[in-house]
Amino acid sequence: MTIDNIEASKADQHVAPQADHADQTNTIVNYIAQLRAWLFLAALVVIFEIWARIDFGGTFVGSAYNWQSVAVFAVAPLLLAIGQTFVIISGGIDLSTGFIMGLAAVVAAHITNVAGLYMPLPVAMIIGILVAMVAAAVPGLINGLLISRLRVPPFIGTLGMFGVARGTAFLLAGGTTVPVKNSYFAELGNGRFYGVPYLVIVTILFVVIMHYILSQTRFGQHNYAIGANVQAARRAGIDIKFHILRLYILSAVCAGLGGALYAARFTAGAAQAGEPLLLDSVAAVVIGGASLFGGSGTIIGTIAGALVIAVIQYGLVFMNVEPFWQFIAVGIVIIISVLIDQAQRRFSGAKQDE
Repeated sequence: MTIDNIEASKADQHVAPQADHADQTNTIVNYIAQLRAWLFLAALVVIFEIWARIDFGGTFVGSAYNWQSVAVFAVAPLLLAIGQTFVIISGGIDLSTGFIMGLAAVVAAHITNVAGLYMPLPVAMIIGILVAMVAAAVPGLINGLLISRLRVPPFIGTLGMFGVARGTAFLLAGGTTVPVKNSYFAELGNGRFYGVPYLVIVTILFVVIMHYILSQTRFGQHNYAIGANVQAARRAGIDIKFHILRLYILSAVCAGLGGALYAARFTAGAAQAGEPLLLDSVAAVVIGGASLFGGSGTIIGTIAGALVIAVIQYGLVFMNVEPFWQFIAVGIVIIISVLIDQAQRRFSGAKQDE
């Protein structure tokens, strides 16, 4: 064996442990990135449980009422976040979803009241919800046309629709809230089935359908493909424009259902119903593991992200803490999530370079 061969062999022995260490680090980072929402959720539950026991000798985890309340808190941001998940995976963003929700809440209240004058209240309730979702689909359609046909950047197009939906909702509401005069609608928003709120049951059924669409259908596969590499998706024969059009309609319909259920919960439609939930919807998606660069994300992760936000919001109310702290807490969780995502990308990129 020559001297050069001996030196090369020593170099290989030195590089191998470093490569193994890099692989282990990359695996750990990927594991944390995939489970970060559930890790955040577990940490928050532990913190609030310890806090409750120390502060007043009570329990946070052991109360069924607390978990019912957390689930109700999660309904509206989760429904918005479901639509946002599809959009973000494709590499876009929907800034109009909050006020589309408010528009749908006002429409649901108006239609339910009017329909209740001419038909049975349960039928009026169903019609109110369906019309609200159709009304929400209209700005979603416009968003899709602007972005897919006229090539308006998603940030700008949906920001413009943010203002249009907001103004329209306030005009329809007359600058105030619209009370709902339908006992069945109120029961949907505040009733329970064996202790489980009807709102949560409806949301679970809807989320299951959305999970199936994203994970098991061609539409979902195309969504991931467009987000990962739009040029490759186009060469593969995917109709990018038609897909994006449907995508923003879907996001708006999710917001429409959220608005209708908001009107049911509070027995009133309010134009500003979804105003504070826009950032929560984006936060739930990011915390749940989706990348703002597109190409990754799951409905299951978004559920976990929405639960994280709901636990923060309800937990601080439960502990009699000023609600303003929730913005700080959610912001910190978002920053940590983004840092984890960046670390995952950095390690993955380094691995590919090798």
